Amino acid sequence: MNADGADAVPTVLHAAEGGILWLTLNRPEALNAVTAEMRERLIDLLQDASADPEVRAVVLTGSGRGFCSGADLRASGGSGPGPRVSGDVARLLERGVQRLVGAVLDCEKPVLAVVNGTAAGVGVHLALACDLVLAADGASFVEAFVRRGLVPDGGGAYLLARLVGPQRAKELMFFGDALPAADAERLGLVNRVVPAAELEKTAREWAERLAAGPTRALALTKRLVNMSLETNRAAAFAAEATAQEVNMTTADAPEGVRAFVERRPPRFTGR
Repeated sequence: MNADGADAVPTVLHAAEGGILWLTLNRPEALNAVTAEMRERLIDLLQDASADPEVRAVVLTGSGRGFCSGADLRASGGSGPGPRVSGDVARLLERGVQRLVGAVLDCEKPVLAVVNGTAAGVGVHLALACDLVLAADGASFVEAFVRRGLVPDGGGAYLLARLVGPQRAKELMFFGDALPAADAERLGLVNRVVPAAELEKTAREWAERLAAGPTRALALTKRLVNMSLETNRAAAFAAEATAQEVNMTTADAPEGVRAFVERRPPRFTGR
């Protein structure tokens, strides 16, 4: 039976309430190391969230004392990539962890990472792929690949360099030192650090604000920001104009304008 079967403890918990989809990595005994089954489940849930009009924000967190310790190397016997036919490793990454990080980046709803403890390896990149990152004051971020003699994967070099610049990204990836949450916030990897006792409360407040927002406008904004560092000004301006054109066909756009004119809070429906 698979990890989410009726007779097994689910390794990915999911619950929807008030327009928010809560996703929790649930292997606390392994610091939520991601297995292939967990990866596929997360991808499916994120894709479903994009298509579900009742979901207006997604929260991703971990159970126990860690956020995510990366990919589960023990599931492959602890041997890591190992000798393979040329091209096998690339295909493994393309079909595996890169799809997971891509699913977070491409999710049409805002995704909030709630880092409750250690994020290591791909766990770091999973958090950085999210649109906003909250962290407990005791959390840390560890680019652990160099400790295993591995090249960072899961889009790590792509994501990290865009957030902190190439020099800082190399420092973090070359040494693999643990980066405390406060330093991660200072470098721009984390939006806010809060005491552990306040993490869930703050996460709920942020998620509720996201879920109450103009969902389609947020999706289009997310797409514009994500592509902003990969295009020239002309293309960025054209994409912006197109996004605004598309957004004006939604119900939320005229509601926002009416609310402004009528001097009242807008009542967005996500449509």
